[in-house]
Amino acid sequence: MSTSLLYHGFGVRGYRYVRTDYVEGEVWFSIEQPRDALRCPLCDSPEVTRRGEEWRTFRLPPIGSKRVTITLPVAKVECATCEVVRQVSIAFADPRRTYTKSFARYALELSRHMTIRDVAHHLGVGWDLIKEIQKADLQRRFKKVPLKKLRQLAIDEISIGKHGRYLTVVLDLKSGAVVFVGEGKGSQALEPFWKRLRASRAKIQAVAMDMSQAYIKAVSEWLPKAQIVFDHFHIIKLFNEKLSDLRRELYREATEKEHRAVLKGTRWLLLMNPENLDHKRDEPKRLQAALKLNAPLATAYYLKEDLRELWQQPDWRTARKYLTSWCARAMASGIRILQQFAGTLKKHAKGILNYFKFRISTGPLEGTNNKIRTMQRQAYGFRDHEFFKLKIYAIHETRFELVG
Repeated sequence: MSTSLLYHGFGVRGYRYVRTDYVEGEVWFSIEQPRDALRCPLCDSPEVTRRGEEWRTFRLPPIGSKRVTITLPVAKVECATCEVVRQVSIAFADPRRTYTKSFARYALELSRHMTIRDVAHHLGVGWDLIKEIQKADLQRRFKKVPLKKLRQLAIDEISIGKHGRYLTVVLDLKSGAVVFVGEGKGSQALEPFWKRLRASRAKIQAVAMDMSQAYIKAVSEWLPKAQIVFDHFHIIKLFNEKLSDLRRELYREATEKEHRAVLKGTRWLLLMNPENLDHKRDEPKRLQAALKLNAPLATAYYLKEDLRELWQQPDWRTARKYLTSWCARAMASGIRILQQFAGTLKKHAKGILNYFKFRISTGPLEGTNNKIRTMQRQAYGFRDHEFFKLKIYAIHETRFELVG
């Protein structure tokens, strides 16, 4: 009966059950390995001579609230072929581990719904043991992420910590999985990825990213056949930065006290989408007052709203005409900041309009970056940086909540 329980309940097979002991509320199974089952751990030869044994204990998944441990005299054998003395391999546990494979699987299943600390408390082990199990599983699954089937990518960087540390993240837009995490930012962080990608012979169609010159140069060099798609989120973000610069410039030039009072504190009103303004706080009225008093600011604001409509166009041809018209209006405004921005858009027009060929963006990657930040906050940071990067590779598997 107990041999059947060990096999069906805990995955322990090929061993002979000896007895069960109950010690201080815990269950202890004693087993032994039959003599005819001994094999050389190196060449798997049955021609071995027993040379002693060493008692070892292993943790099993609990039965209800009771901890379960298994004890086994691990035989040392001398192989007639290899002529060495070694301990025999243990089928139900990995080398140099004090827990069984079934215990590791159970801990990983709990880790999908609980924090590392909660799992450790439930199983009555240390925090570092559960982390070790998680890390070993992540290393096995994500040591080499397959790249051959990649077609569309998104690239962005994320700031971690308070010391200016960055990670560069590459996302597969089809599956939503992270396929590369590089140290730092810029083209150098991506060099290991480009080499692996070239070796995989993946046929990349398009890459979504911001208008970073480093990324543009790297993608053009390593993926000459791929189309670059500049994300609309980053374009609007860049325009908002220009809008803030214009507001500050106008505020410095304003001479009348009334004008300065109206312009002061309108930065967030200018950056917000009109539909998000709070009517209870009179934000729409304050915004209209600022625009009414200053023509350049009003021109820039309405051009911003018109620029957002670019990505609502039905096709590439219509979008090209719309972008050309918008740039002409910005150049005719006479506002230096808007003219510079229009020049930037003209320079990168091909990448902007490629959106209408592939309909991709870095939006999914922005969501992944938010998950990474949440994971980092919930874990109060990660001292093991390698473990943190491995957790990023698996972050697309999160279904219920982010746990540390």
